[in-house]
Formats: sequence, C-alpha cells, structure tokens
Amino acid sequence: MQVRNIAGIVCCLAMPVTAGVAAAASLSHADQHFMVVAAKVDMTAAHASQIAEHQAKRPEVKTLAQTLVQDHTTSYSDLSELTTQTGASIPKGIDVARYQSIERLAHLKGASFDRQFIADEIAAQRRALAIFRLEAKRGENPAVKAYAAKMIPVLEKDLHLGEHCMKPARRV
Repeated sequence: MQVRNIAGIVCCLAMPVTAGVAAAASLSHADQHFMVVAAKVDMTAAHASQIAEHQAKRPEVKTLAQTLVQDHTTSYSDLSELTTQTGASIPKGIDVARYQSIERLAHLKGASFDRQFIADEIAAQRRALAIFRLEAKRGENPAVKAYAAKMIPVLEKDLHLGEHCMKPARRV
C-alpha cells in the first residue's frame, strides 16, 4: 500500500517537470534560438547602457541610456516569464569580455564615449529589430511570436531615440 502511495506521489511530482520538458520540446529550434538571442540582446544593451548612465557626457545620451536600461530590463523580465510558459531556457548572464563593444566603451570618456555608445546602440537596435520582426512574422509558437511583436514598437522607439542623439547638438 505504501509503495503505491509513494509511486503515486513520485508520478504527481514528475508531471510538472515532464510538462515543462514537453513544452520546451514543442518549441521549434528557431523559436528557442530566438529566445536565446533576445536574452543576449537585452542583457548586452542593459549592461552597455548602465555604463553609459555613468560615463556619458551629454544629458540626452544619459537619458537614452536610462531608457535602454529600463526597456531591455523589462523585455528580459517578460522573456523570463515566457520561458516559464514554454519551458525554454535562456542565459542568465553574459560574458562581458566576449563583447568587444562593451570592452571598448569601458575605456572611453566624454564625447568619444557618447559617439561610440550611440553608434553601437543604433547598430544593435537595427539588428534586434530585424531579428524580432522575423520572429513575429515567421515564428511557430504563438506566445513567442506575440512577445516578439510586442517588443517591435519598443525597439523602434529606442532606435529613434538613438538616431536623435546622433544628430549634433544645436548651439545657441
């Protein structure tokens, strides 16, 4: 009798794990890959932007950095919730040393820092937009597609802010 109860408990405990594995297995390779790339995009942008919050010279660059930290932190949080729903796995941190753009930024100061940060972020936002648009259009999992589609206007806004910062400051 006790063996049956223990076996029943073990089966009940194993079902959520099995369901999570099944959900992850139901994600296409492309959807899983997108989620990993999206996590790296969010973590890289947030990290570089945290540096910019402290090292940027121009106030509008600091504002851009604050916006990027907020937007990409929120995006990563939403993505983390999506992993719970889908059973997928995303990285929990980045190896900053692997990102030359972040290493380069850390050594710059003043106007040079501002120019490089803005150029890097404009390029990163453009790459991210292409990736998110592709997932929103061709992804297979409805929840992953919806996440990608939801983030496109945010990425477009961030790109626009970066492009605005690239314009030279008007002198009065």
